[in-house]
Amino acid sequence: MTTPPVRAPRRRDALSRPRIVAAAIELLDADGEQGLTVRALTSHLSTGRGAIYHHVAGVGDLLADAADAVIRAATEDPADDTDPNRAIRDLSLAIFDALDAHPWVGAQLAREPLQPAVLRIWKTIAGRLRDLGVHGAARSDAGAALASYIFGSAARFAAGARHSTDEIERQRYLDALAAAWTEQDADQVVQQAAAHLRAHDDREQYLAGIAIFLRGIRG
Repeated sequence: MTTPPVRAPRRRDALSRPRIVAAAIELLDADGEQGLTVRALTSHLSTGRGAIYHHVAGVGDLLADAADAVIRAATEDPADDTDPNRAIRDLSLAIFDALDAHPWVGAQLAREPLQPAVLRIWKTIAGRLRDLGVHGAARSDAGAALASYIFGSAARFAAGARHSTDEIERQRYLDALAAAWTEQDADQVVQQAAAHLRAHDDREQYLAGIAIFLRGIRG
C-alpha cells in the first residue's frame, strides 16, 4: 500500500498583503533577493500560489513593497524634535541603519526612481529641509544633494555587504583592499587613504558626510 505524501498544513488565518510583505522581508533578510520566490513564500506562509497572487502581482511588486515598508519604518516622524539639524541627522542615520540591517534595500532603491520607497525618502527630506528654513529652488537643490548622497551610500553599502557577510570577513576585505592600494600606487595620498581604510567605519564616515552637508546649508 502506497503511503500518501504528507502535505504542509495550510494557514487558517486570513492572508493579507501586509503579512505577505512581512514574510518577504524575512526571506530577503535571510537569503537576499535570490531567496524571494513565490515557492518560498507559499512554504513560509503555508498557503498556495493563488492566495499569494490574489494580493501581489509578482516578485518585483513585492520587492518594491518590502523596501517601502523598511523605509517607512525608518522615516516615521520622531517625537517632536525641535532641532531641525538634529532631525536631518537622525533621519539620515535611521535610513543608514535600515540599509545596514537590510542590505537588499540598497540595490532595490537603485533599481527604480519612481518606486514608493524613493519617493518617501524625497518627501521626508523635503519636510526636514523646510523645517530648517530652506525653501524654493534652494530646497530642491539641497534635497537632491542629500538624496543623492543617501542613495549613493545605499548602493555602496549593498555592494560591501556582498563582499563581507560578517565582521571578520569585512575586516579581511578591507585589509586586502588596503594592501592592494598600497602596492599599486606609492603616492602619499593613496598610502594615507589605505592606512585609514583598515580602520574604516561606514557609519562614522556616513555621519561625517551628513555633518559636511549641514554645514554647507548653514554656510
